[in-house]
Amino acid sequence: MSRLRGFSLLEVLVAILVLGVGLVGITEGITLALRSHKECEDHTQAALLAAGKIELLRADGWLTEGEEEGEFGSNFPRLGWRQIVARTDTEGLYEVTVAIADTRSAVPIYELKTLLFDPPYLSTLDSEGARGAGPSGRRGPGPRDRAQGGAQ
Repeated sequence: MSRLRGFSLLEVLVAILVLGVGLVGITEGITLALRSHKECEDHTQAALLAAGKIELLRADGWLTEGEEEGEFGSNFPRLGWRQIVARTDTEGLYEVTVAIADTRSAVPIYELKTLLFDPPYLSTLDSEGARGAGPSGRRGPGPRDRAQGGAQ
């Protein structure tokens, strides 16, 4: 009697097992890649937003010590920011820290630190120093102060 050639039940089960393990691995790999891509996108977005906040401070031309926080509004509804401006030992030099966090989970995403220089303004007409300058020997009121009616 001639034997029929073909696959045995055991060979078919092993092939299905190998195929199943391979498909699970591929699915997990795709999921991990998508998650990593989203995380990288969030990190890049947070870095750009933090750099933008620092550039707004630089363009403002007036640094005030303190801490502020807020959200980015409807454009980035789940991101919030916290900004700390602190004086350093060098007169006119401030350390600025901007931190971006997820508002839903309060998980920090990105933090950017830099130094900004806000030199004291001394009038050329005032030879005695900062008598003609604004508060603390600095320039006149910045845009924030002007919006609130000027420095008192």
